[in-house]
Amino acid sequence: MNIKKRHFGLLPRVLTAIFLGVIAGLFVPDWVTRIFLTFNGIFSQLLGFMIPLIIIGLVTAAIGDLGHGAGKMLIATVLISYLDTVIVALGGFGVGSAFFPGIISQAGSPADLAETASISPYFTISIPAMFDVMTALVFAFAMGLCIANTEMPVMKSFFAEFKTFVARLIEKLVIPLLPLYIFGIFLEMTTTGKVFSVLKVFALIIAVIFALHIIVLIYEFAAAGLFSGKSPFKLLWNMLPAYFTALGTSSSAATIPVTLRQCEANGVREDVAGFTVPLCATIHMPGSAMKITCCAIAVCLMAGMPVVFGEFLEFILMLGIMMVAAPGVPGGAIMAALAPLSSILGFDAEQQALMIALYIAMDSFGTACNVTGDGAIALIVQRIFKK
Repeated sequence: MNIKKRHFGLLPRVLTAIFLGVIAGLFVPDWVTRIFLTFNGIFSQLLGFMIPLIIIGLVTAAIGDLGHGAGKMLIATVLISYLDTVIVALGGFGVGSAFFPGIISQAGSPADLAETASISPYFTISIPAMFDVMTALVFAFAMGLCIANTEMPVMKSFFAEFKTFVARLIEKLVIPLLPLYIFGIFLEMTTTGKVFSVLKVFALIIAVIFALHIIVLIYEFAAAGLFSGKSPFKLLWNMLPAYFTALGTSSSAATIPVTLRQCEANGVREDVAGFTVPLCATIHMPGSAMKITCCAIAVCLMAGMPVVFGEFLEFILMLGIMMVAAPGVPGGAIMAALAPLSSILGFDAEQQALMIALYIAMDSFGTACNVTGDGAIALIVQRIFKK
């Protein structure tokens, strides 16, 4: 009998890693925990080494590709998408800073949640990055803009291949090892007595963020309805097939055919939909940006770190740009966000691991919010240019 091999996706692997880490932490001896802490130390160093490469590989190619568009419509779509992403992320900051302190205080004091582990790895290895995060960001923006605005076919081809190299590293090295890394994090937290407070926080935060996704879609289609003169709820209803397709695939790119069809059902012309939908699948990431912002607030509060609006504003403005690099790469949004998380908010390896676990636990909901909102952007762009 032939049994078709099923793909065990990243979300089930991460959830399994969290579950096994909690269970194993209840009975394994300390020497076993130290083995996984040693692996985690090496993996976090490797991740730190790769972050500048990820920025250069993904962001340079993404910005360079924006040069081939349709002039004013391209600029308008990019600006509207970026503005929407920033507004939604700021809304997430407002909700998170208002409600998360109370939610997290139910799980224990920040000092308890941020308690230093009493178990140390057997050894550590230092793998310094070739250049720091800010250097990589400036280089990626400068080179990407150069490629977008000048004839540089050789450089464009080089960075396209470099993007493939980085994407392959993420797909073949980081993603397969990520569940083991998260297993080690939760194994350590269980051993040191922090895990149940953290898991309680996770469940409450995920519930709040899911509710926020619904509010975001209502806001986006209210704006689209105002521009187009159509019922926002009917427009949103017509986009539901795209929402549920993205919910199942966790991929903006894979949902493009369905998004195109539903945009046309909402009265968007074929040429406008054909331009805005594939572009927005790359640059319009409000659900992901809001989710990352909320998760960052939660992790800050759990670690006893201050939540400062000025720092988060800088983080959100940079995050909106970094999201351009996210689509098409497994776990791309949170991987692209690691750079501003570390450079602006000062997240260490354990805090980044918590961010990854929180983000992936609700990955498909963010993607569904992103692609459904693309239908609202298409309607607004069509109205602006009276197509």
